[in-house]
Amino acid sequence: MAEVTSTFQLKTGDSAPAFSLPDAEGRQHHLADLAGRKGTLIIFACNHCPFVVQLAETIGHFAKDISESGISTLAINSNDIARYPADAPEKMPAFADESGWQFPYLLDEDQQVAHAYHAACTPDFYLFDHDLKLVYAGQFDAARPNNDKPLTGADLRQAIEALLVGEPPLSPQLPSSGCSIKWKPGNEPSYPA
Repeated sequence: MAEVTSTFQLKTGDSAPAFSLPDAEGRQHHLADLAGRKGTLIIFACNHCPFVVQLAETIGHFAKDISESGISTLAINSNDIARYPADAPEKMPAFADESGWQFPYLLDEDQQVAHAYHAACTPDFYLFDHDLKLVYAGQFDAARPNNDKPLTGADLRQAIEALLVGEPPLSPQLPSSGCSIKWKPGNEPSYPA
């Protein structure tokens, strides 16, 4: 499994690119309607990536915890579903349910949202403040399927704690890593991925 890291093309203070995406049942969701009153966590994810699978249940608990602080969570699947049928929309609800995801899991079929965010891997985490300005882009924690580090969410949790008390964004921000987003042929990004 080849490991790809975050691009860090979106910078602290950048606005979250707006979008409207469907969930697996075809209901449209707009970023503005999903934003939390204190912040919004956007995760680029998919069903089959071992890096996401390793974190999935922990992310479910994590999202529930931070929702109590006014931070909403949503996940976006941007993978090429024709070439990676394990990520097809009909399989997304079962994966989300098994993982305890009580937040929207959306489909970016044309991959335009992944391009707008300069997302590179699954998972890729973006934390925005109440004005949808980027405060953190980086790893959940240091755990990976190929190491024995515990799943704690320490890096992302520190970023959220700083956001909630009005402290400056964490520095340095370590990149997330995982499987590359599975780009459609001819739709590969021009940014480093």
